[in-house]
Amino acid sequence: MMFADVLTLLVNSLTWAMATFLVAAGLTLIFGTLHILNFSHGGFFMIGAYAAYSLTQALGGSESMAMYLFGALAGGAVVAVLGLAVDRLVLRRLGGVDDAYVLIATYALLLVCEGSTKLIWGLNYRSVMPPSVLDGAWVAGHAVIPKMSLFIIACGIAVFVAMEYFLNRTSSGRLVKAIAVDAWMARLLGVNVRLVYTATVAIGFALAGLAGGLLLANQTLSPSLASGFVIQAFGVIIIGGMGSVSGAFLGSILLGLIDAVGQWVLPSLPGLPFFIAMTLILLLRPQGLMGRRH
Repeated sequence: MMFADVLTLLVNSLTWAMATFLVAAGLTLIFGTLHILNFSHGGFFMIGAYAAYSLTQALGGSESMAMYLFGALAGGAVVAVLGLAVDRLVLRRLGGVDDAYVLIATYALLLVCEGSTKLIWGLNYRSVMPPSVLDGAWVAGHAVIPKMSLFIIACGIAVFVAMEYFLNRTSSGRLVKAIAVDAWMARLLGVNVRLVYTATVAIGFALAGLAGGLLLANQTLSPSLASGFVIQAFGVIIIGGMGSVSGAFLGSILLGLIDAVGQWVLPSLPGLPFFIAMTLILLLRPQGLMGRRH
């Protein structure tokens, strides 16, 4: 394999990994704190993408990098508000409920998201060109590296660093981690656990919407968008360790590399190496790469 092939393989795997991590980040945060596996996460990722699309089109398009980023942030804000409503109407009622009912309730939310998307934006496919600064590619020898790929990689790393800093270096983040471990003791110490839960849900949903906006030019918008990324996101958080942000980050890189190598070695069987790797890792380490045994 030539250097250009190795570089292309590495960029492709990291692009897949960071795109998947962007989607998985909010899902991991909510599960790690509330211990609720939100099956509707992909639906709100999709709504964030559509909201960013509508805003950028209304304001003249996404050719400007500033406008593109503003649309992504606005998509995150819209989904955060929706997350507060979901927390109030649904998630608060799921505390202590059997996991099967949680999955049913959040899957129903996913169907609501898909139905709402069809009603508001229709069934037509939509796409957005990347900002002019991200259009095109850099050439390194015989390797062609899309600028959009490097942008996605940078965004994934930035979100990971920000989340790790928040959870491990700030008092609010340490409080979130403490409540995730023992909410009952936190209540005894006078902590407003309900407020922390609500804030965590808002942040988790905002991350879903932000991911939709940041990946807007990397995908085609359609009402079926929700299912594609969320399956990969569930894969990386299971492999990384449920509720572990660093585990999801590491899992996304590992599975991204395996998927990219698999496409190069077995182009006629796309996705097969991904699922084989998931199976083997779970057999060898059921709690995930960064998870703890219970």
